[in-house]
Amino acid sequence: MVKYIYTELNDFMAFTPLGDALNNKLSGKGPLKKQVEAAQAVEIAKKVFEELFPTIASHANPLFLKNRTLTVSCSSSAMAQEIRLNQSTIVDKINEKLGKQEVDRIRYLA
Repeated sequence: MVKYIYTELNDFMAFTPLGDALNNKLSGKGPLKKQVEAAQAVEIAKKVFEELFPTIASHANPLFLKNRTLTVSCSSSAMAQEIRLNQSTIVDKINEKLGKQEVDRIRYLA
């Protein structure tokens, strides 16, 4: 089922398919696209932690990406130290999966 969004164009009504409207919003460089990319980076970071640290990945939770810095909540300072020691590997793996340089560093909250 195709959903439509109502838009006004020069005194007459037009309907735009919802998918087209979303694609138009996401194709630019606006804030919505940046938020979607940040959410994708967080999801990929979760997968990277599971790949690199399968036994302790549940103790590190990527929270958000802001200003190219990924913030991660850690259950202990030991986990934060482990992430710090492997930061370059983690960042490289996340950027590789994203297909672009989106993450520069990791911030740890213990």
